[in-house]
Amino acid sequence: MQRTALVEKAAGFLNGRVVTLDIAEGIGAEGFRIEDTSAGVRIVGNDERGLLYGVGKFRRDPAWRGVSVPEKPVRAIYFATHFHNFYHDAPLAEVCQYIEELALWGCNTLTVWFDMHHYTGLDDPAAQAMVERLRTMLRTAAGVGMSPGLLFLANEGYSTSPPDLRADWTPGHDGYSAPPGGHYHVEICPNQPGGLELIFQSRAELLDAFRDVPLDFVVIWPYDQGGCTCSQCTPWGANGFLKTAEPLARMVRQRYPAAKLVLSTWYFDHFINGEWEGLSRAFAEPPDWIDYLLADDYGGFPAYPLEHGIPGGLPAVNFPEISMKNMSPWGGFGANPRPRHWQEYWDTVGARLAGGFPYSEGIFEDLNKVLHLQLNWGGRSTREIAREYAASEFSPAVADAVTDAVFALEAGMAHGLDGAGRRDPQMRLYVLPGLPSGTLAVLQEADAQLPDPVRKSWRWRVLLLRALLDDELQRSGGRPTAASDGYFAELARIYHADQAERPVAPPSRPALDRLYR
Repeated sequence: MQRTALVEKAAGFLNGRVVTLDIAEGIGAEGFRIEDTSAGVRIVGNDERGLLYGVGKFRRDPAWRGVSVPEKPVRAIYFATHFHNFYHDAPLAEVCQYIEELALWGCNTLTVWFDMHHYTGLDDPAAQAMVERLRTMLRTAAGVGMSPGLLFLANEGYSTSPPDLRADWTPGHDGYSAPPGGHYHVEICPNQPGGLELIFQSRAELLDAFRDVPLDFVVIWPYDQGGCTCSQCTPWGANGFLKTAEPLARMVRQRYPAAKLVLSTWYFDHFINGEWEGLSRAFAEPPDWIDYLLADDYGGFPAYPLEHGIPGGLPAVNFPEISMKNMSPWGGFGANPRPRHWQEYWDTVGARLAGGFPYSEGIFEDLNKVLHLQLNWGGRSTREIAREYAASEFSPAVADAVTDAVFALEAGMAHGLDGAGRRDPQMRLYVLPGLPSGTLAVLQEADAQLPDPVRKSWRWRVLLLRALLDDELQRSGGRPTAASDGYFAELARIYHADQAERPVAPPSRPALDRLYR
């Protein structure tokens, strides 16, 4: 970890007081202590990470004193780099600065995925550019004490995969339902002669491309576009997936002996029943080739592990979907805070977890990231975390009012597009439930109290723009206006979304013309 790169830059002479930085074991892994001394303030980390997290805490709350140690060992964020979202298209300097900022909130792991399906191979110039972008992100993460992680789907393939080796996906075949836009029909069947060998070859090439990054986590994934419904692979999650994942995990271990291997169960029992039960039978004896089992689903944490426990007795991590729910396009109307939802989620599953990898499509859910990072740290409610966020990112003077507004924004979140409106501009184009009364006024009053740099900061603008858009579109009956187009355009500038695809594009009329013409 480059202590001078972030810790001392962040600490220095904060708040006009001399800050002394020390490391002393005995506090607890990644924990810290903040105390007053005759010379000023002393921040002591149990280790390099703990020191960094102590600095982050002091920057957010200069009056806080005491000892704090994280409860969960895995406090990760997963960056999705596709659809020309922020992580895909923003200048790398901005992305890397954002990674540093997440570290100050206690994030100790960053995970990325190299999506293969639209490249001809690893030597495709576009593929090489993406690999270098991902490597830069992971090197930045490692430089501020995070564990770099790489995710890949067990049987994904390039666009040039041999047709005779491709996986089958037939809705209705052996009880399978159709994936929601997932399968690209270039995935590889591991039971076709030569299929498993091709999968191993492409993963070995990919790992070699990241050989200068100290990969501490590798996550092996079953679905979205992954999977196969052929008779030899079904049910995929408890059959073909395991046949592929175990040797892949062992191959990773040969290259990265210290890496933690995570097996994902994302979408188990989503397309076909029996995968969780089959996995439990397969893991009657705890497997020696994985360290964590990842459990989650777009619709919420799955019922099976809640009712029957984690297969193999493995430590569990989650993959909470913090970007998409109740707003389409994702982040298209601004911030999507969900503190009440995540508190209820945590009350149900938090005690069962060793941490998690929240799934992020951009910066519009910055508060949701912080909620999960700090829930995994432990000891506070989402309301307390949201208030600390508002006080530190904006101003203590407006923290209570902004926190209340954040909960109100969540209560009024169910945003989308009316398909009929794209065909007839006189009809409603935007569908939203309406902003709770007084919310915009609260945020505008807070806006008037903020110093100019904070008022212009992207975190504040994304939050305020959400309320401005809700108010404008509620008054217009969901019809676009010059004002709403301007608000959407500002979001697009913040997200670097001028080329964004439909899932992540702020839906101004010019953007929709670009996407649907």
